[in-house]
Amino acid sequence: MRRRVVITGLGTVNPIGNNLECSWENVKKGVCGIAPITRLDMTNRAVKVAGEVKDLNLEGIIDKKEARRMDRFSQLSMVAAIEAFETSGLDMDKEDGSRCGVIFSSGIGGMETTEANYQTGLRRGFDKVSPFYIPMTISNMAAGNIAIRTGFKGMCTCVVTACASSTNAVGDAFHYIRDGYAEVMLCGGAESAITDMAIGGFAVMQALNTTDNPNRASIPFDKERSGFVMGEGAGALILEEYEHAVARGAKIYAEVVGYGATCDAYHITAPLPDGSGGAAAMSMAVKDADITPDMVGYINAHGTSTHLNDAGETAAIKTAFGDYAYKLMVSSTKSMTGHLLGGAGAVEAIFTAMALHDGFIPATINYQVPDEECDLDVVPNEGRNVQVDYALSNSLGFGGHNASILLKKWEA
Repeated sequence: MRRRVVITGLGTVNPIGNNLECSWENVKKGVCGIAPITRLDMTNRAVKVAGEVKDLNLEGIIDKKEARRMDRFSQLSMVAAIEAFETSGLDMDKEDGSRCGVIFSSGIGGMETTEANYQTGLRRGFDKVSPFYIPMTISNMAAGNIAIRTGFKGMCTCVVTACASSTNAVGDAFHYIRDGYAEVMLCGGAESAITDMAIGGFAVMQALNTTDNPNRASIPFDKERSGFVMGEGAGALILEEYEHAVARGAKIYAEVVGYGATCDAYHITAPLPDGSGGAAAMSMAVKDADITPDMVGYINAHGTSTHLNDAGETAAIKTAFGDYAYKLMVSSTKSMTGHLLGGAGAVEAIFTAMALHDGFIPATINYQVPDEECDLDVVPNEGRNVQVDYALSNSLGFGGHNASILLKKWEA
């Protein structure tokens, strides 16, 4: 018998908030977290804006010595994970640590540390780089640091599927609990790639928006969209077996009921134009939940603000849902946060859970020019007080990775 899985803890740090409460309030207000880049000197650079985490104080969250031995992506991971753990109310003195695990992702890992140590190597010789360079940089170290902090001794791993990474992490954690391998999983993902090399690499691919206007930079589904905006941050969720959560009186935010993952097997960066890979992932998640497509009320879209993604994802939704696609609400919160790459899916899963919990559908902000290729209800500019029972969150990554998770409103 399949076990039920619920969400009992949430934590995030991202361009519109340094915790869950602030972030969700700003989603409801339609706040744009995109602004001129401050972490780098962008003089004579094509890209001018990003979604930076703002005014984050690590004091009291991570020990100073530990923080110095973490890349920024790991620091952000820890902030989100600690909040998720604390909001869950878990007491490890009462838990079997071997039945608690971590699946925490990053698409790129410690890019900032790699760039800094390369410069050190050029100046002083490569035998003079930091002895912490490797453990600061490798993508799985966020998961490792989280396990050390929480005492979770079960499976600890890191899914790396580019921009689908943390949706895969949540989905894999869901199945892991559902199939009986653990009672608790801390899952999610993080990214901090507002760095010279990462910005440069995406820019020369013509993947990034180059406007200096923050309100016309990340504009998913808008006909004038011309590239995504780099964001940074982390999202963490505590998933828990239902009976285990009820027995300890945990607060439940939402239930995880379906998961689908596919590959386009088409191109290293471009999605299938017809969206069939993404459609298959969504249909798989719906089937996994044993519901019908017309029971889904909202989709938090991948919605990157690139021409190929938004048109392809719209086509995918139409393939998966048929004529019912036009009755769905489909918004992209990347219009507020930018694109958090490997951390995007986790942050968006949190926003989707809160949408179900609070009966509020986030807007696609700064939407102005309709596009006939993206003709679904994108919830333009104003969020809605609407209660839905089921919601999907989609992520699509370079390499053709597609992942979709299906959440259900929690009713005791």
